[in-house]
Amino acid sequence: MDSLQKLIHQLIESGELISATLSQRRKREPDAFNKVIIKPVELKKQLHYQFAYHYNNKVTHENVPAAEAERPLMELFEQSMRQGLLCTTEADYQVLISKKYKVSILTKTATKTEADLNHNRKKRYILDEGEPVPFLVELGIMNADGKVFAKKYDKFRQINRFLEMVQDILPSLPEDRELTIVDFGCGKSYLTFALYHYLNIQQRRPLRIVGLDLKADVIQHCSQLADKLNYDKLQFLVGDIADYNELDQVDMVVTLHACDTATDAALEKAVRWDASVILSVPCCQHELFSQVENDALSPLLSHGILKERFSALATDAIRAKLLDLMGYRTQLLEFIDMEHTPKNILIRAVKGSAGDTTTMWQEYSVFRNMLQARPYLENACRDLLPQETASEAAL
Repeated sequence: MDSLQKLIHQLIESGELISATLSQRRKREPDAFNKVIIKPVELKKQLHYQFAYHYNNKVTHENVPAAEAERPLMELFEQSMRQGLLCTTEADYQVLISKKYKVSILTKTATKTEADLNHNRKKRYILDEGEPVPFLVELGIMNADGKVFAKKYDKFRQINRFLEMVQDILPSLPEDRELTIVDFGCGKSYLTFALYHYLNIQQRRPLRIVGLDLKADVIQHCSQLADKLNYDKLQFLVGDIADYNELDQVDMVVTLHACDTATDAALEKAVRWDASVILSVPCCQHELFSQVENDALSPLLSHGILKERFSALATDAIRAKLLDLMGYRTQLLEFIDMEHTPKNILIRAVKGSAGDTTTMWQEYSVFRNMLQARPYLENACRDLLPQETASEAAL
């Protein structure tokens, strides 16, 4: 062990250690950690080493001052772990310890360039903190210097999460013309402004966005803000989703928290427009709650709160499968809700084949019949379903 002791002393003393990963416990113990990852961190302007102990279902951390780190690292090799990888900028050292405590140290080419001393690594956002974004300043999320207000940080993070989902679908949007986007039920329009800023200002895509909502005072406020920001291709209108027929072609439809079957009305509009992309966060799915019946599910359906949650999940599953049947590839993604509610599933549908429609219809109809459901979206889009399925839907 002397050679290992000497190496650890040298790396800690010189501050050369970038990371260490220890594995292969000597004795298998169900409740013991099975891996330890060590890295340097700066805490209160002092160098420490963070020991992360990985168990089967949790990770615990201990921050040890650099001057005291040599001893616990050596003890891990002496008492618990048989393998280790110690990384520096000059070389990687692979440590192998036999059952009889014979130590082998293999020197390999360095795989690390420098240490990250941040205790919590800063996440890179599409809209990054420290860079003033006019609409975020106007909406009171950050100050004029780009500093995000503490009480608004959740909204800042949520906006960026939404833009990450938009970033993923950029290749699916037309590039040879102006984009047309409709945001149904835009509300206070945090995400509408974010969408405009990201696509028009950051990505330099020519576009027009229409935000639609029933609340006249909210629409007035959003319109005034759009004028102030010189977002001349962002328009806000008072109106109902079902009655909006002012556009012949729309490339992307966004619908966030449209209540109950209003989400289905927005999805129908999107499909009839042949939209390239649909982003929808449903809300208040009451339709199936009053329809779903199945004796085998009575232990679940007999509890109101469970029935409500199951109905919401089943509704989104039905929507996703119907979109697949109508020519989309659909994903259900976790989306952090702007109002911190459990309604945090986003349906992201991109134009393209999702598979064999006959097989998908069989899967869908079995599921729908099992629940005795009569989905709004299926009835509204009956003429858009594949021919062999539409005849069955009419029965």
